[in-house]
Parts: sequence; C-alpha cells; structure tokens
Amino acid sequence: MCGIAGFYGSSLPPQEYENLIHGMLAQIEHRGPDEAGCLLDDRLAMGTVRLSIIDLSTGSQPVGSADGRYWLCYNGELYNYRELREKLTARGFAFRTASDTEVVLNAWAAWGLDCLPRFNGAFAFALYDSTTGELHLVRDRFGKRPLYVARHRGAWLFASEMKAFLAYPDFRFAFDEAQLASVFATWTPLPGQSGYRGIEQIPMGEYLSVRGDEVRRGRWATLDLDAGPAPESEREAVELVRADLEAAVDVRLRSDVEVGVYASGGLDSSIIAHLAAQRTNRPLRTFSIEFEDAEFDESAEQAELAAHLGTRHSTVRVTDEDVVDAFPEAVRHAEVPVFRTAFVPMYLLAGHVRSEGIKVVLSGEGADEAFLGYGIFKDTQLLSTWHELDDDTRLRRLSRIYPYLRHFNSDDGHRRMLGLYRQFTEETLPGLFSHQMRFQNGRFAARLLKNTGDPFAALGELVADEPGYAQLTPVQKAQWLEFRTLLSGYLLSTQGERMTLAHGVENRCPFLDPAVVRRAASVNLRFGDPYDEKYLLKRAYADVLPERIVKKGKFPYRAPDSAAFVRSRPEHRELLTDPHTLDEIGVLDARFVKRFTDRVFDSPPEQIGTKENQAFVLLASTVWLHHWYVRGNARRRTPLGVPLYVVDRRSGALSA
Repeated sequence: MCGIAGFYGSSLPPQEYENLIHGMLAQIEHRGPDEAGCLLDDRLAMGTVRLSIIDLSTGSQPVGSADGRYWLCYNGELYNYRELREKLTARGFAFRTASDTEVVLNAWAAWGLDCLPRFNGAFAFALYDSTTGELHLVRDRFGKRPLYVARHRGAWLFASEMKAFLAYPDFRFAFDEAQLASVFATWTPLPGQSGYRGIEQIPMGEYLSVRGDEVRRGRWATLDLDAGPAPESEREAVELVRADLEAAVDVRLRSDVEVGVYASGGLDSSIIAHLAAQRTNRPLRTFSIEFEDAEFDESAEQAELAAHLGTRHSTVRVTDEDVVDAFPEAVRHAEVPVFRTAFVPMYLLAGHVRSEGIKVVLSGEGADEAFLGYGIFKDTQLLSTWHELDDDTRLRRLSRIYPYLRHFNSDDGHRRMLGLYRQFTEETLPGLFSHQMRFQNGRFAARLLKNTGDPFAALGELVADEPGYAQLTPVQKAQWLEFRTLLSGYLLSTQGERMTLAHGVENRCPFLDPAVVRRAASVNLRFGDPYDEKYLLKRAYADVLPERIVKKGKFPYRAPDSAAFVRSRPEHRELLTDPHTLDEIGVLDARFVKRFTDRVFDSPPEQIGTKENQAFVLLASTVWLHHWYVRGNARRRTPLGVPLYVVDRRSGALSA
C-alpha cells in the first residue's frame, strides 16, 4: 500500500521538479512511511511513498519496463498477481522483482487498457508512456483507493490525497457550494466530487488519460447487479457463497507481513475472522472498538467471537472525550465533509493496530451492499409493494426493518412509522425512489448553506446517465446507489481507507471481491425470507459462529455524534458559531448555523434526532476543513522522513 502524487504539463522549470515532488510526497508520507521514490521527466514528475507489504526488499517504486518505455507509480494491492504473473511469463515477460507492482506494469505493456478487467485488487495508479508522452490515471472498480485530479495554471496535478496539492506553488482550496449542497443532502461526495472547486475524483472503475492538450476519459468496469440465474437449490447457493468467500480471503492473506482482522462483533467481520483464523499458522490478531456508551457497544459479542476462534484480541475503549479530541485530526485525514463521527473511533483503532506492529487488516466492508444487509433494502421492498398490502401486513413488515431503533419496537411506534412511510410510496425524485426517505435528513442539513439550489441535481444526473439503470428493480436501484455513493464516498474512504492509512495500515475487503459481488447478485432474494437480511450468509456460517452473533440481526456500527460534543466539550459552541470564521467560510448561513448550534447545545442529547446529529457533524467537519484546507493549515512543512530515490529522465540529466 502506498500513496502517489505528481504533476503533468507544468509550466514551471524542470529543474524545480524534484523539490516540488518531494514536497507533495511529504504531505502524504503517512500512507507509505517505509520508503519514497520518484520519476522526473521533461513533461512530468510523479512519485510514491511506499508501505511495503509484498516483496519487501525489491518492490521499490517507481518501476520501469525493461525497455524504459512505461513507468508506474502504484497505490494498492493486486490480489491475483501470482496468477497474472504466470500468464505474463508464458507470454515472454521477464520479472526482476516478486512484487505485484511489476505485474501491473507488464500487464499494461501486454494488454494496454484491456489489462484492467483482469485485475482483482484495490488500486489507483499513474502510468506514464515515455514514448507517446501520455499519462494514464486509473482507479479500481469499487473505489477502494483514492485518486484526485486538479487543474492548476495549465498543469494536471494528481494525488492519493488532496493535501498533496498544498505543496504545489500557489495552489489554494476553496469550497464548491453546489458540491457541498450535494454532499450535505446525500451524506457523501458523489463519484467525481471532492467538495472543492477545481478538484475532482477519478470515479471508481474509470480512467483519465492525458497527452498534451488531449484528454480521454473512460469507464473500464461497471456494477453488474444482474448476474444470471440463481443456483438450483439453497444448499448449492450456500456452498457457492462459501467457496467464493474462501477464495477471496485466501488471496487477501497474501502478504509478507502479518495480517490482522477488524472484528466488530457483527456477522460480516466474524465471517472474515473465522476464515482467516482457519488459514493462519499462528493465533490470529483481531482488533475492535469498545464504547463507553452502552448504546454503541458490541464488546460482549467481540469477546465471545475472540474466545470462540482463539484469537489474540485487543480493543480500543472510546469515550466522548476521545471522539471530540481526535475529531479535528481525523477530519484532516478525511479531507471532505462528514455526516457522522463513526470515522473517529476507526482512526483511533488504526493507530492502535499500527502500534501493535500490524500493517494489514481484513474487514467486512461491502457485505451489506452485496448481500442486502441494510434496512434501506427492506424499506424499498416494502415501499415498492405498499399498494398491494393491507395495513396489518405493512405493520408486520415494518416491525422487522429496524429492530435496533427504539421507535420501531412498539405497537405505537409502528403505527407512527406507518404514517411516515405512506409519504414515500410515490417517486418524487426521479430515479431515487429507494432513498427519498433518507434524503429528508439531507434536506435539513443543506439548510446550513446559504445557497442550496437543487441539492439532488447531481445525483439525479448520475442515475439518468447510467446505462441500464432504469431497467433495474427497485431493490437493485437501491443497491446501485449504495455502491456508487455511500460505500465508495464514505465507508471505504473516510471511515475506512483514510483512517487506516493515516497510520500506515492497509485494509482489505474480501466481500468486495468481484466474484463474491457477482455471486451475491445471483442469489439475493432468491432464497429464504426477504426481511431476514443476509439470509444466505447466516445459513452459510451458522454452524461455525456463535449463535449470538448469527441471530442478533443487523446492528450498524455507530458512535456518539453531537452528544459527545455537548457532554464533553461545550466550548465547541463558540468554535462553530464564531462570526469571523463563518464570514470567512462564506458558504454557510451564519444565522441558521447560530440558531441550530444553540439548539443542539441547549437541548438534552436524547432529544436531538438523527437529522440534527447529521447536520451537526457536517457543520463541525466543514469548519475544521476550512481551517485545514482553505486556510492551508494542513500543509506539512517538514521534509520526507525517508530518502527520496530519484529516476531522472529529464533531458538535461540524460545529456549529462
């Protein structure tokens, strides 16, 4: 795992390139603290900070092809690199290293863009063709690894994290109000968004190629949610799901360093821990978060799993004070507005994992999206068949959607929710039927901004432009939206990758193996009770996991939000409502912010609802992002902590 950064087509003198790339890499050294390297050319400079996991001794970057034509700076892991290496060797390619990075390079030399669908991995990379002068920027199919691009004074800047741009001369961050409205309303940046003017993400499964003034963009991977006929029987389906997950874990355990597991106490991570424990020749290391607040704590299930599997388990106990104290630094690593505080304990956990000497962890992300684990999928099933049901049936199904929420656990609560659900049985946001109820919370958060326009316009355009989207079932549309928005924009990034890599830890997600996602698409809603989420996963592992974990139902990972600030740091009221800061930020409605913040701090925490909690965290994270990025305080002014290995192909250097 690594971080990459660079620039192409700069008008600055090439003799300045080395210092510039050194500064950019220094901003993201936390991603790869083991070594650093760069390529300098008359057209570009690009480099890597490396977290060495595979081929520790000879896997340094940048890597060049044998003929010197192609050069690669690579962030990620290619899990099927051994299989691809065999195929490339059979085609006559020779390998100087045992790294997956060189497999990516030779695969490109062999197949060009057609190599990408062959890759099973989590990656983002920059590949330079020195013969044509073309730079290719590529991101993996699910958006597990980040890649940002900015245009600045005619140059293309790119990096794993936007903070690298702070080291480029005269680069400035400024909020994009339309993007902020979209982020606040939909809870997450959309695939191409950053939240800032002039900066974009390469969307998942896409590439951008630049040669001079010519720019090409394309998509190399799509999300296939219609994967063909289901297995003939439930037993066969269970066996196939098991086989695919076992293979996914097998390839993600490929590492020259020890691999641990995040074990939350839920079904998904417990399955991964079980499979990993079967495949290690020493006690598996497992890690989890224990909350002081019992409302969020799953430590009993975590302890039972660790005892059941015989793992070496350790936890991080998190208090309100911990969440609030670590919030600013966690936001600096997140780089984008955030709608809940759950990413902060993950930041603290990753720090603990690295202190224990672990560089790689497996986690359960992607299981809920692939196997329909969220309540929103049951919402969609109910709402899409609402007019076919009587009230008694509606009430029975409502009672099974969110059993962990108090207002879903009484007859009176169910009847109140019946009235709420009736409001969302018709589509009013084209293409977004499944998420209309969720977006009501987003509408409230968008009121923090002076000008919201249509905060759902960007998402509406995204689904309208997606080939085949209109033909999906309502549940498949909900699934597509989860994969393309909250999973990639928050769960894999802010809560996942950014928090682990902040401490030089790589996370791997077996449930997001392409074969597992395809298998899930072929079996979802084909067997069992559609209101029993992840039915087949439970059936597949009921005989090997503690009954308590299998039967407890979905309990989403959450952390205290506004309550943590109110209970532990009431002085944050002044920070969030400071007139000078709000005026400087410019895009926030200062009067609404003041009224809203006062209401949160003056009310008992239990009276603050979900939409207010989300709005509060979005506000707090935006204020800190202004401090870190718009004001430029995130810029690290110390040099790289490791020597910079330089491949210098500038004309002056070559002639010398």
